[in-house]
Amino acid sequence: MNNYKITNLTSGKNYFLNEEEKKNFFTKNKKQNYKEDNLTELKRVRFNKILDTIQLTTLFLAVVVTVVLIIENYY
Repeated sequence: MNNYKITNLTSGKNYFLNEEEKKNFFTKNKKQNYKEDNLTELKRVRFNKILDTIQLTTLFLAVVVTVVLIIENYY
């Protein structure tokens, strides 16, 4: 189930709703006055960026260690 942050563009008020509440919310209100953010997707994207950073750092360190071991063994 996705969670959403609905922001009223005129007043700046925020609403935190799930899918069912969001559906009911927009049956009562016009969609054009609100900005909606999918918090579940934003959390997933942020987590994936952290994993990408860890992966690249690990790869870089593995290359450095490999180069150091090659230099020590052959020179």
